[in-house]
Amino acid sequence: MKTLIVLFNLKDEQSVEEYERWAKEKDTPAIKQLQSVEDKRVYRAMGLMGANTASPYQYIEVIDVNDLNQLSVDTNTDEIQQLIHYFQQITKDLTFIVTEQFS
Repeated sequence: MKTLIVLFNLKDEQSVEEYERWAKEKDTPAIKQLQSVEDKRVYRAMGLMGANTASPYQYIEVIDVNDLNQLSVDTNTDEIQQLIHYFQQITKDLTFIVTEQFS
């Protein structure tokens, strides 16, 4: 099992409410239905612990993936490609980190 950590900010012109509604109603349900995905969660960053400063990222997605190769196949559909394209248009500072749990 691998976990994909996605860090990102919304573009300045992107409405937080619109993004969060889209994530809850369209993106997360569609991604969770993929054969290669065990779970997907999206977190809103609240700040840095121990500091009175904002997080460098507004959002963190955590996607548990049971097969990275299958994920490439699963995401190669018109529906998912449209979601990916929209996501890329409304976000900035996008970082994908592939992780595996060791402890």
